[in-house]
Amino acid sequence: MLKYLEELDLQPVGLAVQKLSRRAFLGTGAAFALGAFATRGEAFPKWPTGGEKMPNGLRDDPLIFVSIDADGTVTLVAHRSEMGTGSRTSLPMVMADEMEADWSRVRIVQAEGDEPKYGNQDTDGSRSMRHHIQAARKIGGSVRHMMQAAAAQQWGIAPEDVVVENHAAHHGGNTIGFGELAEVAMAMPVPEHDQIVYKSEDQFRYMGKGEVQITDLHDITTGKAVYGADVTVDGMLYAVAARPPVVGGQVISFDATEAMAVPGVVGVYELPHSIPPAGFAPLGGVAVVAENTWAAMQARDLLKIEWDDGPHGTYSSVPFMEEMKATALEKGAVLRTRGEPETAFSQAAKTFGQTYTQDHMAHIPMEPPVALASVTENGIEIWAPVQSPYTTRTDVAKALEVDSANVRVNVTLLGGGFGRKSKADFVTEAALLSQEVGAPVRMQWTREDDIRHCFYHTTSAERIEVALDEANKVTGWRHNSVAPSILSTFAPDSGHQFLIEGGMGHLDMPFDIANVSIENGEAFAHTRIGWFRSVSNIPRAWAIGSFVGDLAAELGKDQRDMWLELIGAPRTVDIAAEGFPEAFWNYGESNAEFPIETGRLANVLNVAADGIGYGKALPDGEAIGLAVHRSFVSYVACAAHVRVQDGEISIPEMHLAIDCGYAANPERIRSQMEGASVMGMTVALNSSITFDRGAVVQSNYHDYDVVRADNFPGSVVTHIIEHPFSVHATGVGEPGVPPVAPAIANGLFLATGQRKRGLPMGTSV
Repeated sequence: MLKYLEELDLQPVGLAVQKLSRRAFLGTGAAFALGAFATRGEAFPKWPTGGEKMPNGLRDDPLIFVSIDADGTVTLVAHRSEMGTGSRTSLPMVMADEMEADWSRVRIVQAEGDEPKYGNQDTDGSRSMRHHIQAARKIGGSVRHMMQAAAAQQWGIAPEDVVVENHAAHHGGNTIGFGELAEVAMAMPVPEHDQIVYKSEDQFRYMGKGEVQITDLHDITTGKAVYGADVTVDGMLYAVAARPPVVGGQVISFDATEAMAVPGVVGVYELPHSIPPAGFAPLGGVAVVAENTWAAMQARDLLKIEWDDGPHGTYSSVPFMEEMKATALEKGAVLRTRGEPETAFSQAAKTFGQTYTQDHMAHIPMEPPVALASVTENGIEIWAPVQSPYTTRTDVAKALEVDSANVRVNVTLLGGGFGRKSKADFVTEAALLSQEVGAPVRMQWTREDDIRHCFYHTTSAERIEVALDEANKVTGWRHNSVAPSILSTFAPDSGHQFLIEGGMGHLDMPFDIANVSIENGEAFAHTRIGWFRSVSNIPRAWAIGSFVGDLAAELGKDQRDMWLELIGAPRTVDIAAEGFPEAFWNYGESNAEFPIETGRLANVLNVAADGIGYGKALPDGEAIGLAVHRSFVSYVACAAHVRVQDGEISIPEMHLAIDCGYAANPERIRSQMEGASVMGMTVALNSSITFDRGAVVQSNYHDYDVVRADNFPGSVVTHIIEHPFSVHATGVGEPGVPPVAPAIANGLFLATGQRKRGLPMGTSV
């Protein structure tokens, strides 16, 4: 998304992209290099991904990512943030595998925010493995070849006669460990891509095995893991803030007399306010700085603030939803046309349509936003749980009017992120206050702060209509999506979504229908809109998946048969022939390398359905719902066993089938699908942010609930479609969420006869 914004010259605040020459890159140094810089080759150029098009692109230089101690300890740099997805494990695992390192002798360190050095560090968009697996193999393969060359030099033989295996070089009866070879090996020239003989798939030691546990597992489970709020430095102070209840509002006046009387309070400061579109700039408000968080929170409650609510003070989500639903019934701006949809509808034997809605949603990661900043005359140092450390660095530099080279961002573990921690407003707040008070400051958000001042998932109304012939075959499809756009966070609001949002389950509707009209109606944003795990795929999968169930019921067909009929015979979607716009956004990937393949979509549907035993007899009040969706160039199906007992909805069993190309780390894929089942169920039953007079109504888990331990899916089974390494690894972190809600809705309808068309559906019927 950020790359697209740069092309539009609508770059978010503080997200400057540095274009470095080779000379400039050399000048940055390499923290873990044990030798001179060598020319960097491209990683697997025959398998291009969108990684090189991301801000600051890719890096595959082993002298940046690898160091080896004399005792043989291999240190690998993880340049992606860890929030449970396993990025900090999986990419180093690929490096270790290709270099033949013994995983028990590998140490992983987290990179600071420095994209000119490490390449793109935005841990979002389900891109970590998709974009970096080839670079990671290049890094590992380079080290293996350098070890080979060093051992060959010592033995006086040809490098090809040396075998590097299991943390050592071997020839005949001779063996030299990595530690003994390290100094010489890492000073060897770094080989180009085409000079490396990469391991064949049957030689992989870790990739594809699913045996490597998440690196931080022991520390997380024993309480030793370091999250944002665990970092302390000498002399630090603590801050909380009262922020405008309405986005775009600002302080008229405030009285801090009572707040200043609270023991431990150091000062009360007004934060600079921002008016949308402001990117990730803080909202503003009044901050209390104290010697502990308790004093700061007590003092904040005593502040007397008069607010100007600004232009969004009349926003109410209930009438706004009715406006969106009315707009969805009208013809929207046409984004994609296939065939002659107007003719198909005018000549139809009958038509059928329904509207599906979704409220705003907040991310509510278990760890609320928190950041520690220390601003001194020597520079700025940050410790924070952020998904985009370099964006954080440049945002802070912009706000404090310093060169970004003087800002260091240390990335802690994230206690969940889901897109919220891609936005560094809370970090900028901490830095501004540290600058003001002349001491390190931790800005701590409470759960109430998090829920009431989020970058919310957009609300939407999705209208789908079909034209049917005399045989009840679908001859026409119209889908009008009405939702405020994420782009409103960065640029003047046009009231329409842009192509990135269109590429998430809307423009790329894969059904084999002759006549299609994909449309977008007008809706203006009245709050901060931000990306949320799966982004616009959630409302589109919700609408399309629910509609397939509705249509099956309308036509008296089985839901699986209805899905397969609409998907049609296996084909690779010809985007030009099927009316896609020329600028169609395919998650930043080449349409040729990552095409829409309907055979893979149908296959995961059948695997999930067969896995759960679809069609088996169930007691009254129970049924199995199905849904399938392609997102982040992966294919995921959900089969949800829904039970309604005493009016309460539960999910005793759920099967998820995922086709994500080559499955590099099956253990993390299963974990992500299990997490997606819980988050998807929360989206389906619980998640609703509403507004009254511009302010968020909800405040904590009592009124913005989540699926809890007594009602999460009882059994989650993940089916991973196996592929050889030659099939691109694709997204995993986000694609599991979208099909869950429509699968539950379809199961609920079959179990009870009640059709829910609004998210959340509620926990009871």
